[in-house]
Amino acid sequence: MSETVETYFPQIADIYQAAKTIAQVAEVTTLQQSIRYSKSHGANILLKREDLHRVRSYKIRGAYNKISSLGQKQLDSGVVCASAGNHAQGVAFACSHLQVKGTIYMPVVTPKQKIDQTNMFGGEWVDVVLEGDTFDDSKKAAQTFCEQEGKTFVHPFDDEKTIEGQATVGLEILQQSSEPIDYVFVAVGGGGLASGLCGTFQALSPNTKIIGV
Repeated sequence: MSETVETYFPQIADIYQAAKTIAQVAEVTTLQQSIRYSKSHGANILLKREDLHRVRSYKIRGAYNKISSLGQKQLDSGVVCASAGNHAQGVAFACSHLQVKGTIYMPVVTPKQKIDQTNMFGGEWVDVVLEGDTFDDSKKAAQTFCEQEGKTFVHPFDDEKTIEGQATVGLEILQQSSEPIDYVFVAVGGGGLASGLCGTFQALSPNTKIIGV
């Protein structure tokens, strides 16, 4: 007998709530027209400048929304994540701001700059552990530590609250654009950002097509 798997899809009410939650730490980033690409493609090409966040990526949105959703017992126990860079910095920033103890596993091959940035954002609230040659190795070690110590794992993409946080990018795009959005091209790694954008645009701009790259 096959097992029934429930499919999660982000709801717009939860996305609006995420926007309120992250407002104190996540800047409303610029929606900037690319003159060069607009001319070369004969279209109005807009760039959502998520690189302008303090942590230089959209990852702060999901990390902060996830950690903020935890109960006091979970916050007191601390959080754990695994990342090669951007998610680590988002979690570190969130831990410092919320004063939650975080343990961040990173592969031993992680560039020193990313390690230093993670330590800078986390300060006294974060411990960085270098373990594993790959992200998968590091993630496995992080999850083992998490289970042994009774901490909460902050997944970089496969988590409802993380996805809802990333979905706020879509809210801003729709609020900032003076014209309907025909297409959104989104980079797909784990799929958290793409999943979130699908939720936002299905609810508020269903004619927009989401193209994963």
